[in-house]
Parts: sequence; structure tokens; C-alpha cells
Amino acid sequence: MGRVGVLLLNLGGPEKLEDVRPFLFNLFSDPEIIRLPVTWLQKPLAWFISSSRYKKSQENYKQIGGGSPLRRITEEQAQALEASLAQKGQEAKIYVGMRYWYPFTEDAIAEIKQDKIDHLVILPLYPQFSISTSGSSFRVLEKLWQEDRVLGDNIKYSLISSWYDRPGYLQAMADLIAQQLDQFENPNRVHLFFSAHGVPVSYVEEAGDPYQREIEACTSLIVKTLNRPNPYTLAYQSRVGPVEWLQPYTEDALEELGEKQVKDVLVIPISFVSEHIETLQEIDIEYREVAEEAGITNFRRVPALDTHAGFINDLADLVIDSLNSPSQKFSDVVRPSDQLKMYPQERWEMGITTSAEVWNGRLAMLGFIALLVELFSGKGILHAIGIL
Repeated sequence: MGRVGVLLLNLGGPEKLEDVRPFLFNLFSDPEIIRLPVTWLQKPLAWFISSSRYKKSQENYKQIGGGSPLRRITEEQAQALEASLAQKGQEAKIYVGMRYWYPFTEDAIAEIKQDKIDHLVILPLYPQFSISTSGSSFRVLEKLWQEDRVLGDNIKYSLISSWYDRPGYLQAMADLIAQQLDQFENPNRVHLFFSAHGVPVSYVEEAGDPYQREIEACTSLIVKTLNRPNPYTLAYQSRVGPVEWLQPYTEDALEELGEKQVKDVLVIPISFVSEHIETLQEIDIEYREVAEEAGITNFRRVPALDTHAGFINDLADLVIDSLNSPSQKFSDVVRPSDQLKMYPQERWEMGITTSAEVWNGRLAMLGFIALLVELFSGKGILHAIGIL
């Protein structure tokens, strides 16, 4: 088999406050995050969004210490995985490749080439596959393999698209949940609240993204593994933009539980295996406030897996299994078509509704495009009235 490497894929995150703006630019430059009808608008739109959002995002990062811990935790996971593999008799070097911040996936591949790796296991740290997470990273790698003959001719790869149903992963999640439940006065009465990162509905309904199906299956498997009588809810967080995302939204579901007089809630971040902004700030601060305002008096969260021994041990088994099994190719992975519509065809409605948000987004996009055209052409209504 030769020299074995494992490439851990993750989102990445700004480590300092001054990193926030360029990180957001990289994020929104990805067409799998925001798809536009014309590609040349992607960078200008990313610049516009990052410029308008970075100060608010910086305030959020200030609340968790001034930067994301994601790189540090991912590197700790890499070290733990390398040690676990060695204990199982499989020598391998572990690499970290982030999609939107350092160390970038391209940097990891350059190091992999330099180390003359013969067989590379590509392992996304997303348990469930989505075209906007694992899929986006896979497409970067596919392009690198197509353009670089050294990769194509010399490095065999094993592609792991998702692993949400792994027994070791499920047991690790169940163990963390049980530890938190037992700290409540009435553990069996606590409402389990699974919160997953959302994706646009169009990805699921039009592009065939299996994410929602895998999230729902994963939730059921964790509950079955836990084997407790607790009621549970699955909701989706972190939506961006005016399009319709998977529902119920986390904030709406929490408010609904409050209306039902639920007092004890344990939040489980099901699509995250590392602590980062969406657990430490969005759940622990923003959603805690939503829950308290809704009347939920005991709001707690299950910690992310990070370097949980059972989780790391299962990842090591997964790597070994993948080395000895037929692998998917990049071309086998689900991807959005060029015709995928990000804006659903809805009738305009009055009030604060999903439809109104969609139409507001369309109007804002048209206005932004008109502004760009006028800036580049030097002609238009703003020039005529003396504003530009």
C-alpha cells in the first residue's frame, strides 16, 4: 500500500478578529453557499456581504474569546487519530485541509505531494454529507486531481462521503448525552433538542442532496442507541440569506416548546463534531436567550465530540475499513446542477413571511446588480442625480 495519509476536511474559521472579514469573503465566494445565475457576480457579492457583515460577526467572535477554536481542535483530533491508528497497527500521517481558512485544502495537498503519499484517505469531519460542506471540499479536490498529473498518476485515494451511522460515533454521542441527562433532577423528563446546521430546501428537493435524510436517520439512530424515554425534537440553525431553508428553525422550535410549558431542554449539536462559533456563540448565547424568553428555565447543551476517545477510535476503524474497501470517486458525489434554483417560485405576500423575504432578496439582488453596472459604466440614475 505504500505511504498512507489521511486528509481531514473541515470548514475552517477565523482565529483572530482581523481574520473575520477575509474568512467571510472566502465563505460567500463559494457557489455552493450562495448560487448566482451568473458566475462573475460571485466575488462582488462576496465582497458586499463580507463588508456588511464582518463587524457583527466580529462581535460574535469576541463573545467566545476573539476567534474560532476550530483549527486547534481539528489539529488535536488529527494527533489523536494518528495515535489511535498506530495502536491498531496502521501507520499514517494525518493532514488538515480547511475549506475557507488556513490551512487551506490546497496547502494540505501540496504537503501530501511533498511527502510522496501513495494512498490518501479523504475524511470529512461532517458526519452527514451535504453538497454545501463535504461536497464543496470534494469538488476542490476533484479539480486538483484533474489539473495535476502527479496527483492523478501517483496518489490513490479513498473517499468517505459520510459516516453518520457508524456504531462507534453513535455510541460516543449517546454517552455524552447520557452524561448531561444525569445532571438533571428528572433525567427522563428532559426534552432532547437536536440542532443541525440547515441547508437550502432547493438543495434537497432539486439537487437531491441527501443531507436532510441523513440528519433525520442519524437523529433516530442516536435516540435508539441512547435507549432513554425522553421526547425529542430536530430543528435547523444558521440559515443565511432570503431563500427557504430546512425547517423547523431552531429558534421557532424552542419557542414552541416554551409554549408547551417545557422547562428542561438539552441541546445536541448533531452536525458538529468540534466546538466552534455555532455551538459556543449561536447555541450557548443566542439560543439560550431565545429559550429563556420562551420560559425554558433549564437550558443545557451536550459538548461537541472533539477528541472523545470512542469517537476517535471509531474514526480510526473507519480509515482502516476504507483502505480495504472499494472507494467512491469524486464524480460519484452528489452535486448541484447549473440550473438549480436557489429562489423558489412563490407568490408575493404582505407581511413578514418567507415569501416576502424571498422577494426582498430578489429586489436587493437586482439593486446590487444595478449599482455594479452603474459603477463600472459610469452611467445611470445615480450619476444623473449627482450621487455618484
